[in-house]
Amino acid sequence: MLNDKLKFSRIYLIAVFIVLYAPIVYLMVYSFNSGGTMTGFEGFTLDHYKEVMQDTRLLIIVLNTFVIALLSAAISTIIGVFGAIAIHFMRSKSKQTLLTLNNVLIVSPDVIIGASFLILFTIVGVKLGFVSVLLSHIAFSIPIVVIMVLPKLQEMNDSLIDAARDLGASTWHVIARVIMPFIKSGIFAGFFMALTYSLDDFAVTFFVTGNGYSTLAVEIYSRARQGVSLSINALSTLIFLFTILLVIGYYFINQRNNRLEDKGAKQ
Repeated sequence: MLNDKLKFSRIYLIAVFIVLYAPIVYLMVYSFNSGGTMTGFEGFTLDHYKEVMQDTRLLIIVLNTFVIALLSAAISTIIGVFGAIAIHFMRSKSKQTLLTLNNVLIVSPDVIIGASFLILFTIVGVKLGFVSVLLSHIAFSIPIVVIMVLPKLQEMNDSLIDAARDLGASTWHVIARVIMPFIKSGIFAGFFMALTYSLDDFAVTFFVTGNGYSTLAVEIYSRARQGVSLSINALSTLIFLFTILLVIGYYFINQRNNRLEDKGAKQ
C-alpha cells in the first residue's frame, strides 16, 4: 500500500514537472530551427543566436537589466536586512503591524504597484528611466529580503546577544560579529530572490521605464507583439541557462554555509 502511494506521488510530481518545463523545452528546441516559424522544425542552425549577439541595442538592454538587478538586489538587501533586524527586536504589537504591512506589499498585484509608482514619480517630478526603474525595483525587493531574513533571526538564540553584551560588545559589534554571521544564509537567499525578481519583472517596469530606456522583459514583450521571432527564443534560452547557473551557484553557496554552520555547532 505504501509502495503504491510512493509510486503515485512520483508519477504526480513527474507530470507536474513535465507541464511546467514543456513550454520552456519547446521554446529552446525551436531556438535552433532554421525555419522562421514555430510550426515545423526544418533543420538545426545557430543563426538566431548570432542575430542576438549582433544586436547592439539588445545587448545594451541586457546590460541595463543586469545593472538594475544587481544594484537593486544589493541596496534592497542592505535595507531589508536592517529592517528585518529592527522588526525582530520590536514589541509584539508593532512587530505584527509591520509584518502585515510588509506582507501586503508582497501579495499586492504588480499592476497596482507599477501604477502607484508611475503616479508618485509623476507628482514628485522624477524623470522616468534608469532612476525610476531602480527605485521601484528596490521598493518591491525589500519586503522579499525581510521575509527571507526574519526566519533566520527567529532561529537565533537571544542568549548569544546577551553574552556578547556582557562581554562589552557595542550594538554595532553585536550586529556585525554575532547577528550577521548567524543570518548569513538568509541574507544570501534574500539577495538571490531580489535579483531574480528584478530580472524577470515586467509589470512594474512597464509602467516606469519611460521612453528611450528599457529592460529585457519589456523589450521581449514589445518584440513578441510585433510577431514571432526565433531570436526571442534564442535570447530566452540564454536567459534560462543563466538563471540555472544562478540557482546552481546559490545551491553550492547554501550547501557551503550549512556545512560551516554544522562544523561550528559541533565545535
